[in-house]
Amino acid sequence: MSTQQITETTDEPAARSPLTTAGHAVATAARRLPVTAAIVAALLVTGLVFETLWRSARNASWFPDVAYGVPALEGGRWWTLVTGPWFGLTPLQHVSLLVLVAAGIGAGEWRLGPARTAVVAAVGQLIGVLGAAAVIVPGDAVGWEWATELSVLLDVGCSTAVIAVLAAATATLVSPWRLRARAVLYGYVIVSFLFVGSLADLTHLIAFVVFLFVGERFFSRTERGLAPRTRRETRLVVSAGMWFIAAVHVVVYFLPSDGPLGPTEADDVSLAGMLLSVLIAAATAELLRRGYRLAWGVALAYAVVTAIATLVVTALVVAADFESLGAVTLGTGLLWIGEAVLLVVGRGAFGVRIRQRVTGSGVHSDEVVERVRELIRRHGGSTMSWMITWQPMNYFFGGGREDATGAPDGVVGYRMHVGTIIALADPVADPADRDTLLTSFVDFAEAQAAVPCLFSVSGETADRMRAHGWRALQIAEDTIMDLPDLEFSGKKWQKIRTAMNKATKSGTTFVSGLLREQPASVLAQVREISEQWVGDKELPEMGFTLGTVEEALDDDVRIALAVDSGGVVQAALSWLPVYRGGPDGGVRGWTLDLMRKRNGPGANNMVEFLIARSALQFREEGADYVSLSGAPLARSGDDDEVAVLDRGLDLLGQALEPYYGFRSLHHFKSKFNPRIEPVYLCFRDEADLPRIGVAIGRAYLPGATTRQLAALARSGTSETVDV
Repeated sequence: MSTQQITETTDEPAARSPLTTAGHAVATAARRLPVTAAIVAALLVTGLVFETLWRSARNASWFPDVAYGVPALEGGRWWTLVTGPWFGLTPLQHVSLLVLVAAGIGAGEWRLGPARTAVVAAVGQLIGVLGAAAVIVPGDAVGWEWATELSVLLDVGCSTAVIAVLAAATATLVSPWRLRARAVLYGYVIVSFLFVGSLADLTHLIAFVVFLFVGERFFSRTERGLAPRTRRETRLVVSAGMWFIAAVHVVVYFLPSDGPLGPTEADDVSLAGMLLSVLIAAATAELLRRGYRLAWGVALAYAVVTAIATLVVTALVVAADFESLGAVTLGTGLLWIGEAVLLVVGRGAFGVRIRQRVTGSGVHSDEVVERVRELIRRHGGSTMSWMITWQPMNYFFGGGREDATGAPDGVVGYRMHVGTIIALADPVADPADRDTLLTSFVDFAEAQAAVPCLFSVSGETADRMRAHGWRALQIAEDTIMDLPDLEFSGKKWQKIRTAMNKATKSGTTFVSGLLREQPASVLAQVREISEQWVGDKELPEMGFTLGTVEEALDDDVRIALAVDSGGVVQAALSWLPVYRGGPDGGVRGWTLDLMRKRNGPGANNMVEFLIARSALQFREEGADYVSLSGAPLARSGDDDEVAVLDRGLDLLGQALEPYYGFRSLHHFKSKFNPRIEPVYLCFRDEADLPRIGVAIGRAYLPGATTRQLAALARSGTSETVDV
């Protein structure tokens, strides 16, 4: 008997071996990143042919014929500009070049594309080397010791091309990553130049500076500018700069070397002195991160003094026979120049006072904000009252009665700009005491020789001030959705139902609660969405009545998130509480504040979805209404109805429209069929309006530069808003 072995056949392909999988990945990368693949291949070929993968190139007989530097250019060996980039000085450096090119130029090519990457890499390498020669030759001529040492050195490698590509590619990133990537590059090139000072470090610095601006000019897609765009990002960058300088103090103390400005060790600095400097820098960095104005002033003063001393000593080092005390006084001094620039540009982010300005109350300044919160919960307030808890804010306590502790039982939150005191929202006090509180506040303001006004107050407060002979102008409209009978039925709610149905079908989840309690990954996404939104604007992040993610972290503030099936946050809202006050207490409504969505089709209609779902949830919790908030400096109605007195504020609103879409946003909210409540500006007389208009503009844009304000003045109007 015979048997036959039957072999099963299958149409499924055999599993790939690891080698085949790796080869496929390399081939795919080469197709997508041809420039990177070509440079890596060229480096591999030279490493094998010239044996520089296992032998030092600098000891080879052919090295002077391929290496670039001042001696090569003086000897007429111009071809070294082309041959030098394909080698490493040592086997370790050659291997590191392979890694740098694969990671650095690969990342840049992914953002820039093959053609632009090839041009930037080639031109960047050329500019770096020739620029270095342009610095070294005159430096050697005037007797600069560092330049003299470099004038006889030869070098190889293409790391300068990598720096140029990365610097240019940062212009294609969105906030906050563009600034963070630039900060990392800046930290590397400036510290390696100041505290090592090799020929490669000089070429890196030149290529970075040139192509940072080239990228900004030619490759920026949606954002422009080198400065931080949000107050939080400004604080983080400035604080990181302080930590960075502190770390440099430690490094140069324990690892001294020679740099362009001389030896980096300072003989007159003790270990205790170094540690004290680090502790002071660390404490200042933490206060800067929290936005304290005093820390900003101290840091700026020290930075300016150090920068001036640095420039003087640097001039002496270059032009005269002067030996510096080291980079602790020179190198770090130049770092302080960069820190000073950041401090000046980002001055609007540092408004928090160590001690809040409090008038009329013995409440300690550390407890004043909690005292204000307590009064809001006790007496209630308008839809914007919770905004007076935001910092920076000053407080005037007063009213006709006192609480059990003897403290005044009412408060007005205000800001001070250009000699004007701007009280924000309705006064917080018992209804019977509000008239007395307002009168006392006006007396206080006038005693300071300041112009008083009340901004974003309700019709009730406007009537009170009219009774005292003041003027009242409508500057916005609060959009209110009443909740008890809310049903999204009928033709007028069709768009809202469509948004909700779309979210449900796509698997989008509605998440509500406290932002502080969300996972770290969710909070990071919310910050990213917000910072990208601000990055799309020509103006810096606004404040005053416009909250940020920092205000949304408040334990009294609710957050609403649209999270897709992949765990990606597509949109985020924050809701401020409106307290009922009186014996019943509790929350009677919620005011929409932060409203952000991710770029891309996945976030379409997500804001409508979140507003609708939030409204339904608040209705179930017993709230009376939600306010979709009054768009600042926006209102409905015919322009012919705008009084001449109010023309300045109206023009400010028109100028801001292309950047923030206030009027367009106002139109967007109309699809929720709200009822309208007017919002007013109250002032003494017409002569105060010019100064009030400037003060309000400064309150909203405390960090705007002259260039940005000039662009604002030239701006037109916009018809739509992206929500």
